[in-house]
Amino acid sequence: MIRAVVLYEGDVDPQRYAEHLPIARRVPADAFRHGTVFGAPFGEPAHRYYAEFEWPDRAAFDAAMSSPEWLESGQDAMAMGVRFSVEFVELEG
Repeated sequence: MIRAVVLYEGDVDPQRYAEHLPIARRVPADAFRHGTVFGAPFGEPAHRYYAEFEWPDRAAFDAAMSSPEWLESGQDAMAMGVRFSVEFVELEG
């Protein structure tokens, strides 16, 4: 299983994120999840918002990465004005 993990450094405006959701949901993926980061084991969390996309295998992930929907989602996320990072994870077991 492959996931793209999106970690936002600051709070996202709920109204603006609601506008982003239909764009993100068009990315060809088996699942899309998102939510507020509410804590960390020690101190304040490094991120304030979380999103993830999920694919069953590398072929589906590669197809999504070359899709216009992925590009559009990333461009719209950047337009929200909150710094974020994206990391790709291959889960085992």
